[in-house]
Formats: sequence, structure tokens, C-alpha cells
Amino acid sequence: MIRSISLFICFYLLTAYTSNAQIITPKQLTAKRTTQLVTIDGHLTDNAWKDAALATDFIEFRPTPFKKEDTANRTEVYIMYNDDGIFMGGYCHEISKDSIATELRGRDGFGNNDFIGAAFDTYLDKLNGFEYFITPLGEQMDAKISPSQPNSDNGGEDFSWNAVWESATAMHNDGWSFEMFIPFSAIRFSKNNIQTWGINIFRRRVKSGQTLSWNTIDVTVNGSLTQAGTWVGLSNIKPPLRLQFSPYLSFNANHNPLNEKKWSTPVNGGMDIKYGINQAFTLDATLVPDFGQVQSDNRVLNLTPFEVQFQENRPFFTEGTELFNKAGLFYTRRIGIDAAFTHSIDEYNVLPEEKITNNPAESKLINATKISGRTSKGLGIGILNAITNNRFATLEHTITGAKRNVLIEPLTNYSVVVVDQSLKNNSSFTFTNTNVLRSGADYDANVSAAQFSINDKKNKWNVSGKLVMSNLSGKQIPANQKKGLGHSLSFGKTSGNFTFSIQQDLVNRYFNGNDIGYFTITNFIDHSASAGYSWIKPSKWYNNLNVNFNFYHSLRLVSPAGFQGINLNLNANTQFKNLWRMGLMAGYEPKGTNYYEPREEGRYFRGWSNWYASVWMQTNDAKKYSLFARILQVDRSLYNSKRTALIFENNYRFNSKLAVNLESVFVPQKRNVGYATKEAGVIIFGRRDIKQVENILSIKYSFNNKMNINTRMRHYWSQVQYDQYFNLLPNGTLQSNNSFAGNQNNNINFFNVDMVYTWQFAPGSFLNAVWKNAAFAGNQNVQYNYFSNLKNTLQSDEINNFSLKVIYFIDYLQLRKQLRKKTSL
Repeated sequence: MIRSISLFICFYLLTAYTSNAQIITPKQLTAKRTTQLVTIDGHLTDNAWKDAALATDFIEFRPTPFKKEDTANRTEVYIMYNDDGIFMGGYCHEISKDSIATELRGRDGFGNNDFIGAAFDTYLDKLNGFEYFITPLGEQMDAKISPSQPNSDNGGEDFSWNAVWESATAMHNDGWSFEMFIPFSAIRFSKNNIQTWGINIFRRRVKSGQTLSWNTIDVTVNGSLTQAGTWVGLSNIKPPLRLQFSPYLSFNANHNPLNEKKWSTPVNGGMDIKYGINQAFTLDATLVPDFGQVQSDNRVLNLTPFEVQFQENRPFFTEGTELFNKAGLFYTRRIGIDAAFTHSIDEYNVLPEEKITNNPAESKLINATKISGRTSKGLGIGILNAITNNRFATLEHTITGAKRNVLIEPLTNYSVVVVDQSLKNNSSFTFTNTNVLRSGADYDANVSAAQFSINDKKNKWNVSGKLVMSNLSGKQIPANQKKGLGHSLSFGKTSGNFTFSIQQDLVNRYFNGNDIGYFTITNFIDHSASAGYSWIKPSKWYNNLNVNFNFYHSLRLVSPAGFQGINLNLNANTQFKNLWRMGLMAGYEPKGTNYYEPREEGRYFRGWSNWYASVWMQTNDAKKYSLFARILQVDRSLYNSKRTALIFENNYRFNSKLAVNLESVFVPQKRNVGYATKEAGVIIFGRRDIKQVENILSIKYSFNNKMNINTRMRHYWSQVQYDQYFNLLPNGTLQSNNSFAGNQNNNINFFNVDMVYTWQFAPGSFLNAVWKNAAFAGNQNVQYNYFSNLKNTLQSDEINNFSLKVIYFIDYLQLRKQLRKKTSL
């Protein structure tokens, strides 16, 4: 089947036309230097703007590609520079003030906002860059741009990266104006005397659904930086000394009725440091960090054989880590939160008279440091190192009162090293190494990956691949299991209305990258193919239409070897003329073999075939009220099992300051079959009905563009009720077990409140007040009523945390200037 599909694709490629992409000549701006004073107030009244370079004649790329902007809604942007940084200002014309979309969302929150901003490719490698945007109400958004990774949903933009820069806006009856100043300390570039940067300027008009750019963008062409214009003649600009400090002080009040010591009031202090080692590389360090204010995890009842992968919310590990994640080997929560290796308390011969009085869920992060940057020759280097302290649990003798500490996780050093070389035609080669060193006799782990991505000169075709190797060292690791290998190889057409890709992935049975990464399965060889076609020219009823076909085939390599599964699906999505969106998807999976559900090496479960289909719809989110809805239906052949998923997201904006969002998920399953338990060496499966309900209510109120309060409340309820049990036979089939007397039913509730007040009282400086509440209720007694579950959860013991944290930003150069002024006086 794979050979037939491959031959079909090759034949299609030989006979199909390549692309109808337009040939676009890049625009050019001449760099203009100014020595005049500019006041950043949103009004372009300073004389300096008269001599700035002008960017105008913007071109639409959504929803109508290559359409010139209307004169009444024209865009005028001025740009210049001085010894300290870049000035950009302009006027976004509108027919009337009412056509401007505004909403206060906080930093990096796009929301229902018009915006304008620029992307700078400072090394002109068409791969890496920096973006700076401003909304009509003066809120900032910034991001680092890097090559988009497989399965990434951010398009290569990392908005967790933040720089400190100035901006201001002003509203007018016929539009809005803006001014921005981006200091050279907030961007990375070479120290060449004469420089040319890639540049493009983008504007979004929400109510019309338009996105426009100064240099024309063809949405069928791979990459946005490949379609930038140029800013030529930047001369004698010098990367400044970049030394910035962000000391913090936090006050905490924690109440946990489940702990022996119910109250704790720690006071913490520490510092984040940014230091520009040279013009290209930056050192980021966090000393004695406090991550107590990050958002609570979305905990769930996990019925799968795999670990739940949670979102990383700690700022140090989310900001500017795109280079470290390029090979897909780095799961940052391994550092301090979700450790891959821990000792069980049972290893320490716990006496019947002993009880656990303290069992911390996380390890204390002592410090973390990262160095990253890119030279003028396109060489990117990233080095990250973090150390977590010993984690101990405390046991207390109930008779004598004697306490002892037992080691749960040893002192551990985590490191990631990445070398990434940009090549011609926005291609690249990358080497990544991750290393985990544990104190004592516990094993260490090392994983390396070499990968490449090559594009042709016309940026239409791509071939890419990756080779990975893991190496575990330690007496407890068998010699034949210390080394593991894997690879991936893909080829595809990346530009044009028609695109496709074919890929092979192979990982042998002894590969282990989980000590600092997240991998669920090994011992497989997978083949996949996808092909899609896009209609980007609006018709009478749609603005764009996309159709995509996907094929996936998986085999297990050894012990035992065999067929795992096939997945085929067809999906389509469109945006209508009224800016509503809709998508459809249908797929089929023939009966496969599951080697993981039995939770025992060498065993397998011969499952089911299934058909599935879904439809989703999203109304115009420029309106005060918008709705996203999705329905998924899965029909499985075994016991006529049914799975339905209903997802609704309601958004209502009362005004530019207050908005409410309610996300509701309802997932009932009938006659689902899966692992239940193990008894006397026999693997027990069960047939069960599963019900999952999740509601997340978010309320946002912004006092102004520097101060807001956000409240997030989440209740998750999952119920599992078994009606029949089976023995899993050696051939993977099920045999009824009428003698099993166990109760594997489950009724789980998680409830969380995260209330966050943020005030940016100075550039880069914040006062944060956070209240977090967590409650849990769970047992094996199935309760059918949702509101009864919610009531019981709210009446259970609650964990409450209140914290007040002050972060003050200090820039060495600004501090030195202020001190000189005071001295001169």
C-alpha cells in the first residue's frame, strides 16, 4: 500500500503544475539617521519625522491576496534610527473612528485589536527575526521569529519573548497614530559598519478581516521572512552594552489543611539577569527563582498508559527557548516539576508505624542559566543549564515521634547545547545535545540529534531529516539497553496552491529521551503522507478554502514485531465572506494492535476499527459576542462503542475593558474498553462508560494598558463506571471474567481558581498580586449529577495561596545616564 501511494504521489508531481505564485520584486527602504529629539507620545509632530523614510502603498494578503489598500484606509509608516535605536511611527487611516477595533488584553494579547508593527530580519538569513507590534490602545506585543517546527501551532513566532521598548498611540476621528522606539539593546544584530536588514511592516484591520503588509506577501509561499523587503544603508550602529537586572521580592501566605503544618508564610527574594556577552549572544540567569505565581495545571483523570504532558508556565523556561526546542528533545517541565526518575518511598523499608508527613511534588530549582544568540555568519548557539536540589520526603514514627528524611529525587544537573547554522535558501543544519547528571549512584542520560532542512533556490521544495541517539550510563542499566537510535526523513513541496509531504520516522526499542524530553512510544517505524490544496482567491461565498488529505501507517519493529495501525483522514476548512469560519473532517482507522494499553512489555491488545468525523464553526470574533463550537463523533467496532465530544467557547466583550469567556467541554463515551488493573499476574480489561465535563470561566478586566486583573476558574469532572471485566489473553483478545470482584469505578473532580492582578508601574517593572485556590474530590462511588459533584468539591478541603511579588527592571545604561545627570547637577 505504501509503495502504491508513493508511486501515485510521484506520478501526480510529474504531471501537476508546480505553482501559480506571483513573481514579486522586494521593496527597499533607505535607512535615514536622525540627530533630532523625538518625544514618544503617539503624535508625529516632531520635526525629525519629516526626514524619515516613508513606507506606504500596503498590499492585502488576507482575505484578498495582492489587493491594494483603499485610499481612505491607507497606511503611512515612517522609520529612522539614531545611535541608540530605531524610531517607527505612522498613521493608520480609517473612514471613521468607529471602524477601529480596540480591546485591552494585556501584553502579547492580540484580542479583538487592530495592530501595526514590523518584523526585522537583522541577519538577512530569511529564517530568524524579531517582531514588534502596537495596538490602538497602546498595548505592546513582541516575538522572536524562528523556523517553524513540525506540529507547532505558532508558525515560528515565540510571543513569550519580551523586550523593553517604548511606544505610544493617539486616537483620531479618521484613524489612529503611533510612535515606537526600539532601543538597540532590545534587538540583536551584527557589528558591521554598513548593514542591510530584512524588513516588513504589517497592519491588521479586525472589523474588515484584512491583514496587509508593506512588502507583498504570497500566502502560498513558504515563510514570511522569505518575502520581506530590505532596509539598506544602516551605518555605524553599535550593539550597546546589554546588562539588565530584574530583582524580585515576594511575600506568600499558604494554607494547606492536608499538611501537618497548615500555614506557611515564606518570604523570597531573587533576581533575573540579562547580560550581552557580545553583539550576538545573551546570558539569561535566574537566581533563587520563585514560580509560585504561575497558572495552575489543568489536571485530569488519566486512563491512558502514557504520562500527561502539561503546559510549561514558568517564564524562564518559556521565554526565548525556541532554539533549545528545535530538535524536539527538550521538555522543560522535567526540570523541577515532572522528573523522569524518582525514588519510591517504599524503597526505604517504611515501617507499619511510620506515616508520610511531607512529600513535596516538586524539586527546588537552585538556579538556571541560558546563553543564546546568533552571529552575523548565521551561526546560532544555545546553552542552557539548570540545577535542582535534593528532594526529600519526611516519615514520622507514630509512637516515638521520630522523623527521618528519605531521598525522592537526587541533586540533578540538566543541560542543553544547540548549534544551529543557517544556510543558503533559508536552509539550516542543527546539532542538539541534552544531558542529565544525577548525584550518587543513580543513572545519567545523554541524547544527541543532528538534523537538517534544505530548501531549493525557488523555495518550493524541501528535504529534511534528523538522526537521534540516546545513551544511558549507570550500573543499573543493562549493557544492551544503554544505547538507542532513531531517525526521520521527509520530502515535500512547501510552496504553491498544492503542497505535499512524505515522511518516515523510526525509533528503535532502546531509545530513551525522557530524562529531559517527552516521548511516549519507541520501537516503531512510521510512514506518513499529506497533500493539500488551497484556493486563496475569494469567490462569491468564501474568502479562502483549504482541503487536506493525510495518511499514516505504523509498524512495531521487534519483541513482538507487528502491524500497529493505519489512519486516513480528509479535512477541509474555509472562511466565509461574513468572516465566519467552518471546518469538516472525516477519517477511518482499520483494526490495529495496541502494544501499550496492557502496561506490560511483550503483551498487546487487538482493538477495534473506527470511523470518525467532526465539524467545527467559529463566528466573526470581531463582534461583541462570538462562538466557537465543535462536534466530534467516533464509532468503534468493538461492542459498538461510541465517543462524542462537544466543545463550546463563548466570548462576550462588554466594552474594551471587560470581557468574559466560557469554555465548556462534554465528552461522553459508551462501552469503551481499556486497561482496568492487574490481579494475580492476570491483566484485567474492562468495558466502561466514561463521562468528562470541563468548564473554564475567564474574566478579564483592564483598568488601562498598564494594569489589569484576570480571573480563571476551572472545574473538571470525570466519571468512569465499569459494567464488565475481561482477561487479556496472550493473543490480544478478551475473555469474559465474571469472578473479578474489584471496583475500578472512579469519580474525580478538580477545581482551581487563579486570580492575577498585574500593574506595570515602570518599563519592565511589575507588581503582581495572585490568589490561587485548589480543591480535589475523588472516590470510587459514581455520582451522576454534575452540580452535586461541583458542590462536593467546593465543600472539600481547599488549598489557598496568596502572593505579592514586586519585580523591578534596571537597565545599566539607563541607570548610568541618570547618575551622570545627577552628578552634573
